[in-house]
Amino acid sequence: MKYSAIFSAVVVALALSACEKPTVVQPTVVQPAVVTVPTPVPGPPGPAGPPGAPGTTGSTGDTGSTGQTGSTGGTGATGEPGKTGGDTIVVVPQAPAR
Repeated sequence: MKYSAIFSAVVVALALSACEKPTVVQPTVVQPAVVTVPTPVPGPPGPAGPPGAPGTTGSTGDTGSTGQTGSTGGTGATGEPGKTGGDTIVVVPQAPAR
């Protein structure tokens, strides 16, 4: 048992050291060509255009809310005093039965 553990350790060490390590290749970087673009220069402004057409009429607004109730009016003038009666009779009807 003790020889098999040592043998296994030696085999693992040889197997790992026997692997070929690949060579790292650096990619070449190609510099892009620089193209100078001229900046456009604005020219003089042109003449003013014709005026635009008039706009359409707006829609009618909603009806407003009802106003508040007015205040109570003043007291009326006092009437003339009554005239003395003649032969007028006043008949008071009876109250209906319940």
